[in-house]
Amino acid sequence: MAVNYDAAPILKVEGLKQYFKVSKKFTVKAVDDVSFEIYPGETYGLVGESGSGKSTIGRSVIRLYDPTAGKITFDGTDISGRLSSKDNEMLRTQMQMIFQDPMASLNPRKRIGDIISEGLDIHHTCSSHAERDKKVKAILEKVGLSPEHATRYPHQFSGGQRQRVGIARALIMDPKLIIADECISALDVSIQAQVVNLMKDIQQETGAAYLFIAHDLSMVKYISDRIGVLHLGHLLETGTTEEIFSHPIHPYTRSLLSAIPAPNPVVEKQRKAETYDYKTSGIDYNKGTSHHVGGKHYVKCTDEEFARWQ
Repeated sequence: MAVNYDAAPILKVEGLKQYFKVSKKFTVKAVDDVSFEIYPGETYGLVGESGSGKSTIGRSVIRLYDPTAGKITFDGTDISGRLSSKDNEMLRTQMQMIFQDPMASLNPRKRIGDIISEGLDIHHTCSSHAERDKKVKAILEKVGLSPEHATRYPHQFSGGQRQRVGIARALIMDPKLIIADECISALDVSIQAQVVNLMKDIQQETGAAYLFIAHDLSMVKYISDRIGVLHLGHLLETGTTEEIFSHPIHPYTRSLLSAIPAPNPVVEKQRKAETYDYKTSGIDYNKGTSHHVGGKHYVKCTDEEFARWQ
C-alpha cells in the first residue's frame, strides 16, 4: 500500500525531550529534542544501539511517560500535556503497543481470551458476551492462532505464539497507530520472519501505521517505508529506506550500515566495518540543526559538517 505523504500525519512529534532525574546533581537525558512524523498506513523504523532512547520515545508517545518537553500530536489532538478523559479514551483505543518481552507483558494468571479482550471490557465496546467471544476468536485466527487457544494460559505457548497474542491484543481495538517496541528481538529468526510478514499483511488489511523500533537493520529495511537513526537520544538522520541505505550521510549511520554482514562470502571478505566513537569524533549533537539532503532525507549536523560529508 503506497503511503500518501500529502495527507495529514497521524502522529507528529516536535522537540520531544524525556529526562530522568537520578539524583540532585545528575539527570539522564534519554531523549533530547527529537522530531518526526508518521503518516497513515506508513511504517516508520526507529533504529540505534542499546540505550539510544528508542523504547523511551515509544513509551513517551503512548504516554506511559510524561514528556519533559515538546509536543506530541496524534490524529489532530495534542496529547503532550494533561489529558482530558475524552482524549485519554481516544488515545487508549486508537494507539496500541506491542511490547518487547511477550511473557513479561502478559498476565500469567489470566487466560488468553481474557487478556486479548481486556481493552474491549474496559471501554465497553461489546454489547454482549457472545459478541466479545466472536471478536476474540476472529482476531486469534487473523494472527495465526486457533480459537481454542482462548482458554489457555500464557505459559502454555511458545515465544512466537506469545508474541502473536501480544499482536492480537493490540489489534482488537482496531487502532490507527501501533508502536512495536522491538517485538521480534526475543524470537528465533524463522519466527521473526513469520511475525513481520503477519504485521505487513495486517497493515495491508487495516491501514494501520507502525512505529517499528528495532536493532536488526535488515528487518527494518524489509518492513519500513522511512527510517530514523537514533544515537544518545538525538535523531541524527531520517529518510526513506532507499535514501538511508544507498546514501547514508552521518558517520554514525555509515558505521551502523557497514556492520551488516553480507550473505555472500566473497563480498563479506572485502567488507570493512567503519568505526565511530562520539567522544573522539569531534561532533556535538547539541549544535546540529536539520539539513535537507533531498527528497525525504534529512540529517542533523552543523553547516560545516554537512558541507564536509556531502
